[in-house]
Amino acid sequence: MIRGFIDFNTLDSKQTFVSTTIGRGVTFPGFQLEVDSDEVRSFAYGQRAMLVIGKPRVRNERLAQDIAREGWNVALPRLCSTPDEILKQISGRFALFWVDLAAGKLGLASDRFNTYGFCYAREGSRLSFSDKANVVPSLNRELDRQAIFDYLYFHVIPAPGTIFKNILRLEPGARLIADRRHTDTGAWWNAHFEEPADADFESSANTFRQLIKAAIDRDLNGAPVGAFLSGGTDSSTVVGMLSRSDSPVTAYSIGFEAEGYDEMEFARTAAKHFGVKHTPYYITCDDLATHIPAVAASYDQPFGNSSVLPAYMCAKLAHDDGLAKMFAGDGGDELFGGNTRYAKQRLFGYYEKVPGLIKGALLEPALMQTPLGKLPLMRKAASYIEQARTPLPDRTAKYNLIYHLGLEKVFPSSFLEGIDSDAPLKLQRRVWGEVNAHALVNRMLGFDWRFTLADNDLPKVIGATRLAGMEVAFPLLDDDLLDFSLKLPPEYKLKGTQLRWFFKEALRDFLPQEIITKKKQGFGLPFGHWVLKHQGLSKLARESLDILTEKKILRKDFVDELFTIHLPSFPGYYGEMVWISMMLGQWLIAHQPSAVLSSDET
Repeated sequence: MIRGFIDFNTLDSKQTFVSTTIGRGVTFPGFQLEVDSDEVRSFAYGQRAMLVIGKPRVRNERLAQDIAREGWNVALPRLCSTPDEILKQISGRFALFWVDLAAGKLGLASDRFNTYGFCYAREGSRLSFSDKANVVPSLNRELDRQAIFDYLYFHVIPAPGTIFKNILRLEPGARLIADRRHTDTGAWWNAHFEEPADADFESSANTFRQLIKAAIDRDLNGAPVGAFLSGGTDSSTVVGMLSRSDSPVTAYSIGFEAEGYDEMEFARTAAKHFGVKHTPYYITCDDLATHIPAVAASYDQPFGNSSVLPAYMCAKLAHDDGLAKMFAGDGGDELFGGNTRYAKQRLFGYYEKVPGLIKGALLEPALMQTPLGKLPLMRKAASYIEQARTPLPDRTAKYNLIYHLGLEKVFPSSFLEGIDSDAPLKLQRRVWGEVNAHALVNRMLGFDWRFTLADNDLPKVIGATRLAGMEVAFPLLDDDLLDFSLKLPPEYKLKGTQLRWFFKEALRDFLPQEIITKKKQGFGLPFGHWVLKHQGLSKLARESLDILTEKKILRKDFVDELFTIHLPSFPGYYGEMVWISMMLGQWLIAHQPSAVLSSDET
């Protein structure tokens, strides 16, 4: 944990740091820093100091040699004067803090996917900061109703927001520089998709395999390690590469006694193919009821990805086996085009190529404005056109869960007062517009790097492993591999409607055929079905949602109908609403039992 504040009006700019004590924290007039983490290294020289979180790799060879020889002190002057130049020479998972007392400046930076980062609050001349939203030492703290709405939309609270009003989170690949007058935030890294028309497949495939192996080797030291194994392409690739290393590896898989949710068969196939030790575990309703409160409470704000419980159980098994590090396969889908929605959206994209005259004068009037479009055979065509006419990301937002349920049916009118129900879509549009790509598949990938990876899947795995007392590595998100993916032709990622064509072809002789051809699934959770049959889980869920009705976040009649009508009828669909609401309720119980929601004033 890192937290502190600087007050530029009361700061004693003549104070100096002692390098041997800053790692334990320091207090000056107008400045306070607390450090309680084994992952933090501290450096200081005179009136400048910095903290290095995680394991950054310096790409500039000369700077890397200087830092290896003398420590990060050699980078302090340049970091304080030209931070973006230094940050662009760093890769890996990291966050940086720096301060220059004489200049009256403070800086914060996060890595490309925000796996390490900072939250902050600016209140007049004071800037408070921490690596966790719930411990930022701001002078004022209240829950933000808009953030709660955003959470129920996204199932997480994406950066730059947090659950607390006026406490913000640095966005991925961003830095903050603050002084007496300003707080300036901006991106130090923006992905640029090069999009060549073609590439040499054999050369690219060899480079690809070498980069994966190098990324895995970089996080090994000969000690035994664990790995998540769902039986999918990504996790199987990571386990396979680990099997070729000198480090003993145990693969951990979660199964479910529920039809349509279990893919343990594929995990066993991958483990057997690569000859690794395999520890399967079938998660139970009792496991969920036991661990949900602790998992929800472990996050610095509400977090609703339902795969977090299976991820935690895997990490806990590895920890109980005496291991210290887990390898995860996250990122392959988002770098190389593996999510099914990419193919679906490409089908809609074909409509854009239809000449405008044919669309405007023939197809749309006939199918959208006449009874013809209501005929059974024409209904699908009309639906296709209706969706295709809506641009991304608006097209996918139309099917959001809370929009589909109806805002007025879900939320009390008092909660909706002052809420911007379009705020989530505005953020999505902004991120979509910032993706530096022309090809549709690359625009979708860049969009998912933010909302699927940085805000959702990575916090899921990081939080689950942290709670279990484990380290985690993401070799498929290695910066060198990411930069390689930016140079691939778009058709290598999505060939027609064939997902991750290049990835699978490059590893066709490495992965089992069953893994190559299987459909994507992951650690999905049959939560809705289990709530209906397990008394303890049902009680936990209902009590959690009752908290939300008491705080006037959800309508009581909606919650009643959710449990008595909707969930029994469609447990797979409505179970997701129960889950995200339950995790919100559990977080509030643990962190803010008497919290008051923010007022309408902004």
